Amino acid sequence: MCGILGIYGFDNVGSELIHGLSSLQHRGQDAAGALVFDEAFKIKKGLGLVNQVFTDKHVEYLQGHAGIGHVRYATQGSMNLINAQPFYVNYPFGIAMAHNGNVTNFNELKKTLHDDYHRLIETSNDLELILYTLAAELEKKDLLKISHHEIFDAVATTQQKVQGSYSVISVVANHGFLVFRDPHGLRPLVMGKRETSKGTVYAFASETTCFDYLGYETVRDLLPGETVFIDAKTRQVHCRVTAKVTKPAFCVFEYIYFAREDSLFNEKLVATEREIMGHKLARHFKEKNLKPDIVIDIPSSSYFFAAGLAEELKVPYRRALSKNNHVGRSFICPTHDERERVVRQKLNPIRDIIKDKKIAVVDDSIVRGTTSKHLVQLLRERGAKEVYFVSASPPITHPCVYGVDMSIKQELLASNNSIEEIKNYIGADEMIYQSLEDLMEIYKDQPCCFACFSGNYPTGVSLENLEQIEKERVCSKKT
Repeated sequence: MCGILGIYGFDNVGSELIHGLSSLQHRGQDAAGALVFDEAFKIKKGLGLVNQVFTDKHVEYLQGHAGIGHVRYATQGSMNLINAQPFYVNYPFGIAMAHNGNVTNFNELKKTLHDDYHRLIETSNDLELILYTLAAELEKKDLLKISHHEIFDAVATTQQKVQGSYSVISVVANHGFLVFRDPHGLRPLVMGKRETSKGTVYAFASETTCFDYLGYETVRDLLPGETVFIDAKTRQVHCRVTAKVTKPAFCVFEYIYFAREDSLFNEKLVATEREIMGHKLARHFKEKNLKPDIVIDIPSSSYFFAAGLAEELKVPYRRALSKNNHVGRSFICPTHDERERVVRQKLNPIRDIIKDKKIAVVDDSIVRGTTSKHLVQLLRERGAKEVYFVSASPPITHPCVYGVDMSIKQELLASNNSIEEIKNYIGADEMIYQSLEDLMEIYKDQPCCFACFSGNYPTGVSLENLEQIEKERVCSKKT
């Protein structure tokens, strides 16, 4: 999962692009990059956070009226600088691109591009495959007379060839601004605008919170399989669903964990969605006749789950874990040792709040169990009488192949253990999971992807592809 931002304006967008990427930092902390276009592409990329990669001199350098930016959380390819986005090619026209997602037919595409189009794949980042596939399709057109119709046709063929999840933002030099989503709409992409004295400035981003920071009006989510092209000459906005959409499947993990609580997807506020999930969790407490003294959350993505649970159970909510905000998100740390180090540094229980209490402690999910086990131990050390550990998501039993770092089955705690075994492993008195049935009931009117809970992959991933993705991920973690 990564964060992407694109701005198509009239004046220099570099500074705004970098500030906007900071609001998406929670989506990726491995690398950051920005590219602008005026008469040529200018690019800056680096490993680390946005404020580590960009300085004042880079803001001065990144002068252009169109730009795309990216914050990376590595799920495909190693964490080397060569894999940092955006990417660009100089022919045809010059195409620059950034994306959020994961291509699942990586090897097949790589072979096709090599054998049929003589393209040398230089990185292990799947964006390169999308970029070269689109470039190859555009090369088949009459480049002197190309219009948005031909560009839509090239995107449509690209969407047929590229399997998996992807939201793409690109600049086609001297021709326009191009964005598109995969046919299932797995990864988010929203459109915003701002009116200026020179005309409308358009922006596209992974989350609406980015528009709030930059002062843009949210227009709408792009549809699954939709392409938007803004013509450089006429400034007209052309929209078309270029892919055959048979099974929309927005990633439900965006609501559960990845997105910020102040973002909206499909007109649903993430904070409200998490509160609804919290209310659903109360059923399991009533069935087990569990009566906690207080409900606490694991900062910072779990507050609204805990608030909803506490309200439904009619017990007090308390903030009992003090968070060090200068430590990153443990879930997106690349190795087990780093995740353990981050957990130790990140949270400190407040003794006077938890001592002698029966505590329901709510987390958004349990993937590997590193955080959960450590926190239960900390709470007991600080005097908790009983600890009921609560996961706002169902058990994660299957690898995610669409861009969330859950692609190695042996690392998934619930894939290899029963709920009772998980309870014993983390040392809790009770273990409560959200039920998949309740989660699906919440989204009965919005088709979502629940593959990491059910194993039902909307793109029909084969066992061979699953094994290859897991093998690639294991190798990339070693580099």
